[in-house]
Amino acid sequence: MKEVFLQRMQQYLGNEYEAYVESLSKPLYRGLRLNTTKTTIQEIMEEKLCTLKPSAICNKAYYIQDEESSLGNHAAHATGLFYMQEPSASSAVEILGVEKGDWVLDLCAAPGGKTTQIADALAHTGFLVANEIDPKRAQVLLSNMERLGFYECMITNANPKDLTKAMKGCFDKVLVDAPCSGEGMFRKHSKAMDDWSVEHVKACAQRQKHILENAYEALKENGILVYSTCTYAMEENEEVIADFMEKHPDMELLDPCVSFGRCGFPYKDLDSEKLVRILPMDKGEGHFVAKLRKRAVATTVKLKTMKPARLPSFVNDFLTTQRKQSFAYMVEINQKVYVKNTPFLDLKNIRVLRQGMLVGEIVKNRLEPHQHFYVCAKSNDEFYQTYDMSDEECLSYRKGNPLAVVGYKGYVALSWHHHPIAFAKGDGMVLKNKYPKGLRLQGV
Repeated sequence: MKEVFLQRMQQYLGNEYEAYVESLSKPLYRGLRLNTTKTTIQEIMEEKLCTLKPSAICNKAYYIQDEESSLGNHAAHATGLFYMQEPSASSAVEILGVEKGDWVLDLCAAPGGKTTQIADALAHTGFLVANEIDPKRAQVLLSNMERLGFYECMITNANPKDLTKAMKGCFDKVLVDAPCSGEGMFRKHSKAMDDWSVEHVKACAQRQKHILENAYEALKENGILVYSTCTYAMEENEEVIADFMEKHPDMELLDPCVSFGRCGFPYKDLDSEKLVRILPMDKGEGHFVAKLRKRAVATTVKLKTMKPARLPSFVNDFLTTQRKQSFAYMVEINQKVYVKNTPFLDLKNIRVLRQGMLVGEIVKNRLEPHQHFYVCAKSNDEFYQTYDMSDEECLSYRKGNPLAVVGYKGYVALSWHHHPIAFAKGDGMVLKNKYPKGLRLQGV
């Protein structure tokens, strides 16, 4: 099938085909994107993690210029200061144009690269719903959102059709980063090219069309829809957009107003100059992006909200005055306590993995705190007791070891370079390890 794929690429690219073939033997583009709700590029540079070069696609994204391979194990990664993301993957959210206060839906969200980028742009304002239909991938999405400290959001594991019906007409912005044949990832996953087929491309296109129909229902009047893939196939890109616009003449294709990438491939009477493609020759691994606006009047469902909880006094006693004042709403669901800036939504028949910040769980008339509560904090000042770990202590703790630190009793917020990263429970002589087992370092 490799020969069939390359023949298609030759038809697409013409005299640039040889440059594309040459790119397949070159090193992958690697990068990271800052979480600007927690850090700055100046701080990251001071850590001297690796050599970084700014991306022309997103001002928070950087190319990794050397062979550094251990960034995923670094404390700066564990504390959510950045997300490992090839820079061209940030193109879709840049084109989406998220503004503070927006209600945004990321309909196919796992593993969370674009979702965390949206959350960073919102900066704990508005509301973000991130959905993933596959249960295992939805847990990965939840873990990434938790690690980066985002909470003004809802993580769902639902069929897109059911979710958009429950939240019809509610969103200012909708992102469909559609499941695709992944042709742009062939350099990263060579086996994917061996498994490629025209039949798979066509099957992906049909699924993408169904997902776009669901996304359409979620948009408000004048709402913005961005459709993206990491494939080159016209059946999954230009043809999908043309089919969608034919079914929905109220959808207007917008100029993305960006300088990166190139125009889409010519297709019928579609305005390909308003489409964006990124190829390896454009310093990316392969992306397609289209931006549309819904001009029709949209019917909006009236969302139900949960009643605020009357929680035991020991829950309030656990929170510092500063943290109490940070959140307007608190609820209890199945003995778990959550907080958020906006009212909690009550969505029937939708599997919600997390809504708001998980403070902790009520167990035997006490509150056992959760990791999410600590990593969401901006600084140590938001806790009664804090301890800033050295690099050596942080590494040991992340392996699951206790800290030989005296003088602390009860729960203690642990930080690395003053960034909250975990918590422990002190008995006066030692800080007992409470770092989640699934996050602990193995063999490092």
